[in-house]
Amino acid sequence: MSKYIIEGGKRLVGEVPVIGAKNAVLPILAATVINNNTSTIFNTPNLRDVEIMEQILISIGCKVNRVDNVIFVDSRNISKIKIPEELVREMRSSIILMGAMLTRCGEVEVSYPGGCEIGPRPIDLHLKALRQLGATIEESHGFLYCKAEKLKGCDIQLDFPSVGATENIMLAAVKAEGTTIIRNAAREPEIIDLQNFLNGIGAKIHGAGTSVIRIDGVDSFTSVEHTIIPDRIVAGTYMVASAITGGEVILKNIEVEHIQSIIAKLKETGCMIYNNCTTLKIIGPKKVNAIETVQTLPYPGFPTDMQAQMIALLSIANGTSIVTETIFENRFKHVEELVRMGANIKIAGKVAIIKGVKELTGAKVTSKDLRGGAALVLAALAANGTSVIEDTFHIERGYDGLEKALLALNADIKKT
Repeated sequence: MSKYIIEGGKRLVGEVPVIGAKNAVLPILAATVINNNTSTIFNTPNLRDVEIMEQILISIGCKVNRVDNVIFVDSRNISKIKIPEELVREMRSSIILMGAMLTRCGEVEVSYPGGCEIGPRPIDLHLKALRQLGATIEESHGFLYCKAEKLKGCDIQLDFPSVGATENIMLAAVKAEGTTIIRNAAREPEIIDLQNFLNGIGAKIHGAGTSVIRIDGVDSFTSVEHTIIPDRIVAGTYMVASAITGGEVILKNIEVEHIQSIIAKLKETGCMIYNNCTTLKIIGPKKVNAIETVQTLPYPGFPTDMQAQMIALLSIANGTSIVTETIFENRFKHVEELVRMGANIKIAGKVAIIKGVKELTGAKVTSKDLRGGAALVLAALAANGTSVIEDTFHIERGYDGLEKALLALNADIKKT
């Protein structure tokens, strides 16, 4: 297993580009099966999860070719409806292939998905919505067999604004007979990006980015070229890296509107932030201010995927901060590792109470999930001494060349 060795105490300075969003490219790659044509996807990150999705597409008969950050998909010769179990279990996002395959083939067989162990993420909302659209779904021995001779548009009220469920409904409804309305839809920027891709192949979707999305079914689709939006969580992680080291970092190729909740909280910690639409400069404070409360919420609230990184920053703040996790259970696995580095953090249910310490100390720690692993990297950058972070494969599921980017910003980091 690979690991990072980080010598802390280096102030980060310089510029870093932000690559395309992991959580946007995965549903869009799933959507390429719909158009029975060619798709060219620009600004795609080089990540393990993206590689798995490419392998899934190849396994069902698509031709996939990657050149640098461009992926070409030809979905004209899909020959299988069964998604390989070993690939599905590696990545939760594979579940969105259900909607896409129902649209394209009228049936799909898939196992229950895997991914990071950050608590229960039931797919009940997905299955309920697909059944409302007319699919029959049989569940047996960990597998789902879905079939629909003809999907029909309907009104769907989501019990929770689930990103995955919203995406699956959009993918299933683009060719359904009539109109589908999704109420209490997820509003994340990645939903807008999926809408833009689907409309690019000929779909008729309106309302992404709001709580109500309307999909008018169409009969045919065409080829498309599409550029993935910048990754707002990667951007936020680099911002915290600058903040935690008292650095001065410029982020290039970002969508500032997508990270407003992160900007607001970092300003509370004492960061100075200057930006235009696609570039941001963040100067970390000499001493981090504690924050009275941070609560994770669906977009446009503070993202759950930035909770761990924020806790790492607040662990060296001047005072006590409260962080409440409202989206996922069991998403404080990074806390025990931060405590090994000298952090003073107590967990009470969904609440983390962080009493800032003067400094963190380098230690040997283990990455247990994607964002928690990123938080350990951030803590190590600020710690006194050397840290060894093991099981970095989790981190590499969501960060393309993290160690290279940090090296370019003056960090003392190496991967072994």
